[in-house]
Formats: sequence, C-alpha cells, structure tokens
Amino acid sequence: MGATAFAGYVVWLLWGTGLTTQRAQDRLREPFEHVIDSQDPSQAPDRIDLGDAYSQILIPSIGVNFIVVQGTEYEDLKLGPGHYPDTADPWDDTGRVGIAGHRTTYLHPFFNLDKVERGDRITLRTEFGTFDYEVTRNFVLSEAEAGRVLAQTAKPTLVLTTCNPKYLSYQRLIVTADRI
Repeated sequence: MGATAFAGYVVWLLWGTGLTTQRAQDRLREPFEHVIDSQDPSQAPDRIDLGDAYSQILIPSIGVNFIVVQGTEYEDLKLGPGHYPDTADPWDDTGRVGIAGHRTTYLHPFFNLDKVERGDRITLRTEFGTFDYEVTRNFVLSEAEAGRVLAQTAKPTLVLTTCNPKYLSYQRLIVTADRI
C-alpha cells in the first residue's frame, strides 16, 4: 500500500466513519426523543432488537449526547454507543447497565472518556424513564481483564467501556457509576 493510499485510509477511519454514524444518529434521534419517559417501566419488553435505539446518554462534563443502540457488535457500534444486551437495563432495580462506545472512529462518542471524573453525572434517558448516575471510578484494564466489569451488581450501577489508549485497543478504559 502506497503512502497516499495509507493516508487516505487513515483519514477515512478517523473522519469518514463519522459520516456513517452521524447519519445513523440523525435517523435515530428524532423518533426516539419523542418517546423518552413515555412508558411505565413495568411495560418494558423482555428484549430490544439489536441496532434499535435503546437510550440517550448525556455526559455534560465531556459534551456527550448520543443515542445508544442495543448491541455491541461491530455493526451496532457503527450506529453509536451500544448497550451490552446481557447487562441490566436502567429501569431495573438491581444490576449493572453496560455501554460500549468507540473512542477514535465512528464519530468517537467516548473520545474524552478519560476526562470523566469521580462525581461527574451521567444521564440515561429511555422510553421507560430518566436515570442519573454519579461517576465512582475511571480506570484502565487490559483487554483480557475488562470483561469482569460487566458482572452484575446488587444495586443499580452503570459501566462505560472503550478502547485505550487513544488510537489503539490493547487496553480498555472503564468508567463506573452508581445510580442516584
């Protein structure tokens, strides 16, 4: 691969992939914002289809405002941050909600996740209510160890995961938060 082709590929990865995600976010946002807080949590379905809008995530301290989709596979994360389907839902009284997001491609929703600090607020807005969380920890694990952060908890909690360091993926940056 020539230098020009490689440079073009890098530009596509870091900028061009964001076009795909921006179109998906635009398509998902308006209909989803109309149903936020519209249903009782007892009416929540047992499952939400992969790729469907799941929640809106707001992290004011780093300017995050994205629609989260159900699923964390490659195709799901092209649309925006994704909810790990085997983790809890925000409207559950117990358990850990898990959300993954890209850090450097596909509109990089978690680009500045390393800047989130203890005490910062994270809000998940869903069809079944709005749920606020307070950050308890921001840390890094090896890729091999990172799965343990998805373990369920007795009280309602949240975990955000992304690749670390920026532009590489041999570690995971983890943010944990308690529902308040």
